[in-house]
Amino acid sequence: MEMDKDVQKLNALLDFELLNKLIVGIGEVSKITGIPTRKIRYWEEKGAIQSEQDEEGSTRRYNYLNVKKILLIQEMVDEGFTLDAAIIKVEKRMRTLNEAFQKLANSISDDN
Repeated sequence: MEMDKDVQKLNALLDFELLNKLIVGIGEVSKITGIPTRKIRYWEEKGAIQSEQDEEGSTRRYNYLNVKKILLIQEMVDEGFTLDAAIIKVEKRMRTLNEAFQKLANSISDDN
């Protein structure tokens, strides 16, 4: 039974189609993460994250990966890193995680 739950959780993490649909507004990101919208906008201006804007002046919206980046950047800043150093570390971590999950996804699809 426990194994089934673990597999379900893993499948949810590997459901890239689902993750690509998870897009929330800046206010909701702020509420979820506890990071002020002003700081999120500043990080976007610095190129650390990217919002998905459909049209000029529309509300900033962020996907799953950008929310994850926001949380990781804040964690690094809280640990004493400068914003620029945090961005570099987070980008490296995101690449490493992406490569690992791609390998995992490929191994699972090869087993089927």
